Amino acid sequence: MRIVFFGTPQFAVPSLERLTVHSDFDVVAVVTQPDKRRGRGGGVTPSPVKKIAQEILSDSPCPIWQPIKIKQDETALQNLRDTQADAFVVVAYGQILSPEILDMPRLGCINAHGSILPAYRGAAPIQWSIHQGESETGVTTMLMDPGMDTGPMLLKTTISIGLLDTAWEVAEQLADISADLLIDTLQKLNQQAINPIPQDDACATYAPLIKKPDYVLDWSHSAIALHNQIRGFYPNCATQFRGSALKISATLPLGPDYGSQLPSDLQAVEADWKAFIAQENPSTSQPGEIVHLLKGHGPVIQTGDGHLLLRQVQPAGKRSQSAWDFANGSRLESGERLGI
Repeated sequence: MRIVFFGTPQFAVPSLERLTVHSDFDVVAVVTQPDKRRGRGGGVTPSPVKKIAQEILSDSPCPIWQPIKIKQDETALQNLRDTQADAFVVVAYGQILSPEILDMPRLGCINAHGSILPAYRGAAPIQWSIHQGESETGVTTMLMDPGMDTGPMLLKTTISIGLLDTAWEVAEQLADISADLLIDTLQKLNQQAINPIPQDDACATYAPLIKKPDYVLDWSHSAIALHNQIRGFYPNCATQFRGSALKISATLPLGPDYGSQLPSDLQAVEADWKAFIAQENPSTSQPGEIVHLLKGHGPVIQTGDGHLLLRQVQPAGKRSQSAWDFANGSRLESGERLGI
């Protein structure tokens, strides 16, 4: 099968790698976003997909195209027509394809989306599913139509989301799953062994682009909501402390509802917390207040509902560090407040 691959971030890399080594497929072109300035130095760097394509396709005539606006680029459109592709495979490309492009390949445009559709249509499905406290997610392959992730579904795979899983960790799992699912989808589609299933729009939910305000922590929210926000938008959530920004990248909600979900190396945290609350009553504290310094672990913060242990933080201008090291180095005291 002749394949044109559309993709940009690291999430798309395993799919491209898998397609290029599989004997059933010939990747005849790669389409990715233009090079951008990234990092503190502001140097121009290629997308992860372009970088890996240059490495694994260096001995191949396969071109790499980077149109700024693919729908309006006549050269890009003609190039796509000339490929005479059986399918366009789209994995987190980052631009909307026009109906003209969607109609070009023989089998259509096949997308791998990081959610169990019709849930979490949109740009950031993995992040928002964790933010919303979902216990499972997955990958859905679909035939693309002009809508935003609204096309008929082909195959699905699901995975569980653990209490401590971050969006990065889940994305890494789903990237590998996407690669395998795309292979299966393309083979069965070519054999006419899949019946596309229309999505139920009434059950649809959405996962929009993440914006800067989404990273701000509001300590009046519950401990579990804050925990899900921090791991869903990892590693960018932040609060104010002593007049400066403090990034928080790892936390743990405390209480009997979560103890059974902890890995063995964190069971001692719950035991130490139980010992503290047996002697103290921290429920009268204000949201954002440090109620206790859990020895060897970090500060415990009062929230709008429940308590949250900080495990990993990054003070402004410094490297990420354990919350216990931060507590010692900053000489934190119970009664100080975050968010002010």
